[in-house]
Amino acid sequence: MSRYRSTRCWTAAVTTLAITAAACGGGDDGAEGGDTETAATIDAGVQSGVKSALEGTTTATGTATTAARSTPQSIEEWEELWAEERAAVVEKIEKNGWGLSADGNTLTGPEGFTIDLTACASGWSDTQGLSDTEIKIGDVVAQSGIGADNGLVWKTADLWFKHYSELGAFKDSTGKTRTINFVVRDDGYDVARAIPLVDEMLDSEKVFALWTFGTPAGLKVYDKVNQYCVPHPTLIGGSPAWGDPVNHPWTTGSYIAYTTEAVIWAAFIDKNFAELSAGDGKVTVAGLVANSDFGATYENAFKLAVAQSPNKDNIEFVTEKFEITAPTVTDPMTTLASKNPDIFITMTGGVQCTQIINEAAQNGMAATTKFRFMSSVCKSAAYVGKEKVGGDGSQADGWYIVGGGYKDIGASENDGDPFSEWGRQFLTERGVDYKASGNYGYGFFLAWLWTQTLRIAGDLPGGLTRTNFILAQRAFEGTSPIHLDGIAVNMNGNADAFFVEGSDLSVYDSAKQAWVVQGDVIELSGESPNCAWDVTVSACK
Repeated sequence: MSRYRSTRCWTAAVTTLAITAAACGGGDDGAEGGDTETAATIDAGVQSGVKSALEGTTTATGTATTAARSTPQSIEEWEELWAEERAAVVEKIEKNGWGLSADGNTLTGPEGFTIDLTACASGWSDTQGLSDTEIKIGDVVAQSGIGADNGLVWKTADLWFKHYSELGAFKDSTGKTRTINFVVRDDGYDVARAIPLVDEMLDSEKVFALWTFGTPAGLKVYDKVNQYCVPHPTLIGGSPAWGDPVNHPWTTGSYIAYTTEAVIWAAFIDKNFAELSAGDGKVTVAGLVANSDFGATYENAFKLAVAQSPNKDNIEFVTEKFEITAPTVTDPMTTLASKNPDIFITMTGGVQCTQIINEAAQNGMAATTKFRFMSSVCKSAAYVGKEKVGGDGSQADGWYIVGGGYKDIGASENDGDPFSEWGRQFLTERGVDYKASGNYGYGFFLAWLWTQTLRIAGDLPGGLTRTNFILAQRAFEGTSPIHLDGIAVNMNGNADAFFVEGSDLSVYDSAKQAWVVQGDVIELSGESPNCAWDVTVSACK
């Protein structure tokens, strides 16, 4: 395989850290409020921020230097903080006059955010899925198959929604107090199953809002969901396509964008280039890529990031693709090991996370490859814990991850963290083994974000409606209880379409059974350009 050169224009708008790119030779006609240029570039401010963060990073474990902040010391203190933050968002919305127009035909929000409600599907209702006593929320998620562990977030969300419903939290400005009816369907991380289940939620269940799981399914259904004008928030997946407030205003994401992650990988290679290239001046990067929209997003973004590197002529990127439903990854991992890579990057997820660690130990890559990266979706203890990777867990030791900035509430390093302790007790009392998967903990973030924006929407004039709910999302600012200090959670209309744009860089310590943060967190909130997704090239226009 020839060494990678920038021989074509990759039509991608790589996010945070990054690459503010538009389609080759032109801008994105629909990306109002987003930063677009006529050629792929690396934003100087973003590049400086990344370099600064990575310069404080070492390659040894146990060197976290994240500054501490004043953390609420009880769930009651957290609730006080969240109430203040909700009130501030409501005040901001009302002060700026955002909301429905007098004729009810247009929704306006921050930084030019606009929805033409006359374009919604026939029969659309702003209050569909609501009764005087209930909010019906649909969730199409993997409860079985290769993505089942990531899908466990729904379990925590279900318990959280029931808890806050019992507390009477969903009382709106019209005086109605509702509980959440959470309707969950299992798609097995199978697009063919997901599509009819989404149709069921839209056409039969007639949900107020819809939650879906995974990049492949999300890209297949989000056009229809937006045509129906149904809120589609915190889609579980990191495609930058969810950052498209102009063409898909009803859809928002939740993870750090996979494109952001890819650029951090490239920046890490540049930082460590001298060590990686010792001997022949060349660096070989091996990537195991899922043969899906999920994997293609990673691959294309990384290629573009390498094309921007000052070391691009001396970086070879070799890949092996595989079907994500394949029972093992032995063959492609063996092929990649034969290339003697200096760095290995996982561009897939699910059950393959554990398989990759075990294969790297068996084929020698763990001993000879200087740096090995898991993808962000592999952060769960269910993939890297000692019971999964060979008894003492040493096979997972030293793997790196761009982890998305969130804490595993079950990990020992979070003993004593007030919210982690509360979350552990909350789950244990409801029969959930929080140590079984980090995704139980991540579910708190998603459920918290839903709850905060539902309550903000309810406090707006007219009470809880679909338009108030999506406005609350697009104007949101709040403090996540499970994210590391310094990771912001916010959105700003057409100018900032991503809730989370920061991340940790962590290394797995098998003795501690934990991901240990290296250096400072990387936080560049508001830097990610909007992304009108082009399915033909798996990249932004």
